[in-house]
Amino acid sequence: MSTTPAQHYAYALDSVNLINAIVADDSGYYEPANCVERNVQHLQLMVGKDFWTTEDMAPLNVAIAAGLSYGS
Repeated sequence: MSTTPAQHYAYALDSVNLINAIVADDSGYYEPANCVERNVQHLQLMVGKDFWTTEDMAPLNVAIAAGLSYGS
């Protein structure tokens, strides 16, 4: 079974929400810097995919920027 663009977008938004929670210091995550790094990498990969149609990439790009600034 293949993952649809809508499913990929939903998974990407999960990463957005996690990054935003960690940056807001509201996640309680054990290793926040590692988590942010992994999720930023995931979002960078997802933004570069060629199967998107009308999905709004703004939240993904904002979370990438916030994640890259996290801990700097």
